[in-house]
Amino acid sequence: MSDPLHLYSDLAWLWPLWGDPDVEYAAWCNQVTLLIRQYAMRDVHTLLNLGCGGGKNIYNLRKHFVVTGVDISKPMLDLAQRLNPQCRFILGDMRDCILGEEFDAVLIDDAILYMANRHDLARVFRNAYRHMKPGGVMIVMPDYTKEIFRQNWTQVSYANSKYKPANVEVVFIENEYDPDPSDETCEDTIIYLIRENGVLTIESDHSVVGLFSLDVWRAILHETGFEVHEEVYCGEPEPTLFACVKRT
Repeated sequence: MSDPLHLYSDLAWLWPLWGDPDVEYAAWCNQVTLLIRQYAMRDVHTLLNLGCGGGKNIYNLRKHFVVTGVDISKPMLDLAQRLNPQCRFILGDMRDCILGEEFDAVLIDDAILYMANRHDLARVFRNAYRHMKPGGVMIVMPDYTKEIFRQNWTQVSYANSKYKPANVEVVFIENEYDPDPSDETCEDTIIYLIRENGVLTIESDHSVVGLFSLDVWRAILHETGFEVHEEVYCGEPEPTLFACVKRT
């Protein structure tokens, strides 16, 4: 990962406006909780959220677990702390942070997208494994894999959160494009149309992100030492969700 995206630095203030944690994130977190309970080989009390961003998942998960969040973006951690004042947040890179403790469960969500090569993907999983207690479970889901990638996929959404100021309107335009299907990356672009008191500002983020096959995901998870279970999360198209157990 190179320079920080605007969304994770100077435009982090937009993140609370883009979906309410107790609405858009609740169903996903319910499934995460159920899978943790299903596959963990120990009682689960503590959860580590690597790449926690602005803490919207933690808002839901803290109802069930004592949650610690790690993220590389200080502005995002500040948002997460305000949303979840009772939780602990640590500034760090999920590839190599050292927390000095182990957890019953680990969640890695959208941040895994930014691992643009197999080496970094494996580093994240090895670090999660090191931070897990035996019998613990890691939940991770790629946003897309080679099998379900949709070329030039574009989605438009709007700032619709209860936290949105009345004088602010924002349109988010997301686009995924693969200029070279023979490699394991694609382009992820977000355009922000921001109107404050009717005055338009246009900003954008552009990233080269990882695009791996399911077999690559499976191989790296197995090589890390996990017992790997596959589930389906309800989406369009339906991505594969991995529940990965650290054997006792």
